Amino acid sequence: MDEQAVGGEIEIRVRYAECDPMGFLHHSKYFEYFEMARTELLRRTGVRYRDLEERGYLFVVAKVECRFRRPARYDDLLTLKVTITRLTRARIDHRYELYRDGLLLCEASSVLACVDRDGRVIPIPDDIIHPQP
Repeated sequence: MDEQAVGGEIEIRVRYAECDPMGFLHHSKYFEYFEMARTELLRRTGVRYRDLEERGYLFVVAKVECRFRRPARYDDLLTLKVTITRLTRARIDHRYELYRDGLLLCEASSVLACVDRDGRVIPIPDDIIHPQP
């Protein structure tokens, strides 16, 4: 992938429905945010995940690790940075850092595998490995 496609960031406003009874962002929602960041990073390369699925390429989460440092709360405006740390023929590794006002709230990593509709590992399409400008 080219340098411009290696990383990016999105802003997310914590919604009331995403919080637990204590007013903190529920831990499960962080993983949804990570997916949003991955999808937007892919879109910035000119590829939509929806189009990959239609072509029979699926990306499944094979591994995810997350370290929660500080809680996010309702109505916080968060910045989620995502970086591709490794890209092989059938695997994409991402790193995530979630911030509020420059303060690190959470850091995580994931490993995605490219599979076909039967769940067999297949090579990532060339337009993902080498996107066109």
